[in-house]
Amino acid sequence: MTIPWRDVFPAMTTQFRRDESLDLDATARHIEAMIDSGASGLVMLGSLGENATLEPDEKRRVVAAAIEAAHGRVPVIATVVETSTAAAKTYARDMERLGADGLMLLPAMIYRADPRETLLHYRDVARATQLPIICYNNPLAYQVDLTPAMFAELAAVPNLVAIKESSGDVRRITDLRNTVGDRYVLFAGVDDLALESAVLGADGWIAGIGLAFPRENQRLWDLAVAGEFDAARRLYRWFTPLAHLDTHVKFVQYIKLAIQAAGLGAEWVRAPRRTLVGGERRRVLGIIEAGLAQRPKLPPLPKRRRRAR
Repeated sequence: MTIPWRDVFPAMTTQFRRDESLDLDATARHIEAMIDSGASGLVMLGSLGENATLEPDEKRRVVAAAIEAAHGRVPVIATVVETSTAAAKTYARDMERLGADGLMLLPAMIYRADPRETLLHYRDVARATQLPIICYNNPLAYQVDLTPAMFAELAAVPNLVAIKESSGDVRRITDLRNTVGDRYVLFAGVDDLALESAVLGADGWIAGIGLAFPRENQRLWDLAVAGEFDAARRLYRWFTPLAHLDTHVKFVQYIKLAIQAAGLGAEWVRAPRRTLVGGERRRVLGIIEAGLAQRPKLPPLPKRRRRAR
């Protein structure tokens, strides 16, 4: 499948039952809701997908179920989260054989690689597959920063095609454009910087809280890339308290609770994560319920779209 590298690619959760077993049917139903909302692609088994808590066979089962559910309507991107380069290469090859359309690659987990080691990891994994790859940069979570200068060094690797920019510093969008031009597709990776990223030239958004509010999420992006900023700002002001839930260490629990409150899935997570309790649960649920109660009427679809770049 030719991947449309633009617009909204939701970072899907992995749905579990209360006993922490995989619920592939619920995962497929949520995928259907995202496709129906207009998503351009699906990112499976990223941070929101609780990749690190899944066994190797479970990861492959989740991606296989996503490919079946998508049924060729949108591309399925499988996230590579491994502790060694060798394991990442094996997983990338397996995803290619399974029929994934692309990969999202993280630095090797646990060990904090230096820039030379990080570059070698990305080059070696890319050479192991023909699939196009999104490079995920989230130094706040993973303590490894892929800088614009490093992406300039990686520019010769043809199947490193995109960047999920989650440094939390929106200035990176402009720094990347100034350093590497249009060499990579740029995805916003932080929900409460999505509008700012679109204004600065991001091509798409790998979205989190939009899993609970998919139509509003999609309309916000459509308005932003069409340059209809008055309407986009109004929608973003409603959306932002929800988007802040994406930036907390418990963002998986927060977003899964929102998905449940919106009737699109369940909140169950896999240990060591636990569902929210007490005052924290009341506080987060209050934000979610306020968002649901104040859900705005969607502005009309933009008549004309412009390229985000």
